[in-house]
Amino acid sequence: MALSDHEKRMLAEMEAALVADDPHLVSTLNGRERTPRGSRALLGFVSILAGMLVLLSGLISQVIPLGIAGFLVSLAGLVLFLSNLSFGKSEFKNPKGARPKWSSRLEDRWERRNFEN
Repeated sequence: MALSDHEKRMLAEMEAALVADDPHLVSTLNGRERTPRGSRALLGFVSILAGMLVLLSGLISQVIPLGIAGFLVSLAGLVLFLSNLSFGKSEFKNPKGARPKWSSRLEDRWERRNFEN
C-alpha cells in the first residue's frame, strides 16, 4: 500500500525534525558515526600517500605482496578522499539546501520515468 503525498510530506518533516533534535540518535540508527567530512578527506589523502610509499617500497625491494598491499591502501584512501569531498553540486540540492540521499534521487528518477509513459 503506497503512501499518499501528504503522508510522505509528514514523514519527511518528522525525519527532518528528528535530525535537527537528535543527530546522535540518527547516526546510531543509520549505523555510522557522524564525523566532519574534512577530517575524513584528510585521512583519505594521508592513506593515499602512505599507500604510495608502501607501493614504492614493494617495488624497490621486489616484494610483490608488499606492492599489492600498497596499491590497495592507496585505492582505499582515494575512495575515502573522493567520497568525502563536497563539490557543491546545486542540481542535487532540494530547496531547503540539504542534499538528498542517492536512493531518493533514484526513486525520483524512477517516478518521473513511470509517469512520463
